[in-house]
Amino acid sequence: MKVDIAGKLEEIERSFVRIEEEMGKPEVISSPEELQRLAKRHAELEPIVSAYRRYKGILSRMEEDRRTIETEDDPELLQLAKEELKELEREEETLLRELKIMLLPRDPNDEKNVIVEIRAGAGGEEAALFAADLYRMYSRFAEKRGWKVELLSSNETGIGGFKEIVFAVRGRGAYSLLKYESGVHRVQRVPVTEASGRIHTSTATVAVLPEADEIDVQINPDDLKVETFRASGAGGQYVNMTDSAVRITHVPTGIVVSCQDERSQYKNRVKAMSILRAKLYELERQKQESAIRDQRRSQIGTGERSEKIRTYNFPQNRVTDHRVNFTVHKLEAVLDGDLDEIIEQLVLADQAEKLKQLEVAV
Repeated sequence: MKVDIAGKLEEIERSFVRIEEEMGKPEVISSPEELQRLAKRHAELEPIVSAYRRYKGILSRMEEDRRTIETEDDPELLQLAKEELKELEREEETLLRELKIMLLPRDPNDEKNVIVEIRAGAGGEEAALFAADLYRMYSRFAEKRGWKVELLSSNETGIGGFKEIVFAVRGRGAYSLLKYESGVHRVQRVPVTEASGRIHTSTATVAVLPEADEIDVQINPDDLKVETFRASGAGGQYVNMTDSAVRITHVPTGIVVSCQDERSQYKNRVKAMSILRAKLYELERQKQESAIRDQRRSQIGTGERSEKIRTYNFPQNRVTDHRVNFTVHKLEAVLDGDLDEIIEQLVLADQAEKLKQLEVAV
C-alpha cells in the first residue's frame, strides 16, 4: 500500500484547522450534539497534528543548520551547527516513525469488550487443568487493568479443570490487547495426575472474539432453535432440579451455544445469546476480510486457532511466544497475569509488519 505520508499529514492538519473554525461558529456552539461531535474528532486529530507540527519545526531547523554549515566560517558556530544537526536528525527519525504509526489504520474493534473461549486440547485431564490455568491468567490480567470478567459458560472436570470455559472481559481497549491471544497454547510440565514424574505436553485452544452489540448483529428469531435441559454439575446442593440450562442453535450457520451456569433460564439465555452474537459477528468479519487474507496472515496476532502460538515450559521456567520468537523466564508471573511484556512485543511486531507496507514519501 503506497501512502504519501506528507500529503496525508497536510490533509489532516487542514481538517484540524477547519474543525477549530467550525467549533467557533455560533450555530455550532448552540448545538451541543454537533459541538460534541466536532470536539471528539478534534481530540482524535490533535496528537497527530501536534506531532506533525513538531516534525515540520525540526525540518526547518535542520535546513537552517545545513545552510550554516555551507556558509559559516566561524569554527565554533560551524561545530555547534553540525552537533545540532546530528541531534535533529535523530529526533526527525524517531518522530517520523511515531507519525507513521499514528497513520496506521486502526482496528475498528480495538475498543470493544471481548468474549474468550478456552477449550482443553490434547492431553486429557492435564489439558483441562491447563485451560483452568489460562482462565486464571486472563482473569488476573484483566483485574490488574480494572476490567470486569463475567463467566458465561463452563464445563468443569472432576479435579478443577475445564473442558471448556467461556467468559467476557469488559473494559476499554480489551480487544486491542487480548486479540493477540487467539491460537493454540502448549504446556510442558509433570502433571499432577502422573505418578512417574514424566514431563507431558498438553494443549488448549483460545479464541478471542470482539463482543457484538445487538446493533452490530441482527438475528432473526425464526433462525433460532432454543432447547432447555437440566444443568449438570458437581452434585449436592449445586444440582439444578429444573430445566434451566439453555442450548441455542443458529440454523443457517449451524452454530451451537449453550449456557448452564446460572440457575435462571432467562439469565442463561441472555448469556448464550451474547456468545452467539459474538460468533456471528466474527463469522461476518472473516467473510469481509477474505479479500485481504494474505495480508492478515503476514501480520501478528491473526489468531488462527490451529496455530501453535505459545509454549509454557515449567522445567525451564520459560514462556516462549513463537510468533515473535520472544522468551521470558518468569513462568509463574506470566500465569499470574503478567502478560504486558509479551503483548508489548506482539504489538510492536504487528506495527512493524504494517509499517513495511508504507512507502515513505516525505
